[in-house]
Amino acid sequence: MKQSGQLALVLNAGSSSLKLAAFSEEQPVLRGAVNSTQFRLQDGFGREIHCAAQPGADYPSLLSRTLDILSKQLPGQSIAAVGHRVVHGGEQFLAPVRVTDQVLIDLDNLAPLAPLHQKQSVAQIQTMRHLLPCVPQIACFDTAFHATMPKHERMLGLPRAYFDKGLKRYGFHGLSYESVASRLPTIDRLAANGRTVVCHLGSGASLCALIGGRSIATTMGFTPLDGLPMATRAGTIDAGVVLYLLRNERLSPDQVERLLDQESGLLGVSGISAAMTDLLISPAPEAAEAVNLFCYRVAREVGAMVAALEGLDAIVFTGGIGEHAPLVRAKVCDRLGWLGVKLDPAANAAGLTRLSVTGSHVSILRVPTDEESVIARHALRAAADSNTLPPI
Repeated sequence: MKQSGQLALVLNAGSSSLKLAAFSEEQPVLRGAVNSTQFRLQDGFGREIHCAAQPGADYPSLLSRTLDILSKQLPGQSIAAVGHRVVHGGEQFLAPVRVTDQVLIDLDNLAPLAPLHQKQSVAQIQTMRHLLPCVPQIACFDTAFHATMPKHERMLGLPRAYFDKGLKRYGFHGLSYESVASRLPTIDRLAANGRTVVCHLGSGASLCALIGGRSIATTMGFTPLDGLPMATRAGTIDAGVVLYLLRNERLSPDQVERLLDQESGLLGVSGISAAMTDLLISPAPEAAEAVNLFCYRVAREVGAMVAALEGLDAIVFTGGIGEHAPLVRAKVCDRLGWLGVKLDPAANAAGLTRLSVTGSHVSILRVPTDEESVIARHALRAAADSNTLPPI
């Protein structure tokens, strides 16, 4: 498989998996995924080129193996940059940045704000710096897209001194929202230019209110724990519940963190599974309750985003659940009829791009996200001045 152009290698670490991709001139030449059971790679045409059982969370060996496979698929070519998804950029990182020793220290210091993601991203960057010491490592941040949010959206109801120390709402899933926003102009001009709510629904889930493709509000806040109930995360919860758990249940801070981050959400409510696919086919009433809670909360938060937008032109579903669970989309839209949302059942079942009926006051769209393409584009741009491109 011969391709022209220099390569961008992308590592996208999520809360439950690692996605890998390689791009040549912004076209994918390799995609893959690592989860708790499998390590799979496909070429740019979707043909499987590697599939193996996951031998544990030994990411250095997995990344080394990926480079070996890539060198065989694209012999003699050069990696221009490695782009990394980093969930939290804090206040200082509002755009992609080339990783230095100091940047790594700064990113590691943000780990308490994203405990499911940040440490893993830092470890992967360190591994790739070791494997490819002369190749620029570019960190791309989920928080950066939300830098356009107004101050009143960022503020918490705490004394101002805490805001000045950085305790504010940052927002997340920004690379996904950027991907969707970049595609909307070719899909629906009104959705691209007007008032749109994007529903990124997956293991992690959030909503974002866009005006003209720019973020003005989102459901996640200081950390990715806020907002919707997710696969294992509780989402928004009364702070008094945390105090109760500490004082009355005598849980330690670490135990509370584990409870809210890893034992709640769909998994906690259902007691069955964190996976929406499992819950949708389960006959257990607890599974149905978990699904209904999730859909209700999505619809409720759409209402909050509409208030921030002062109107609504379009709703976009994306992410693993948003793209692949028509029943979830239907349940959410059923609760939003008061907004003029009218779903086309046949289009929804078929997973088309446009899901609304003709005459619906609000466009309903299904737009697959591609965070890896966004990261690749940023990585190549940020590394454009680099002259050292060793062959892989």
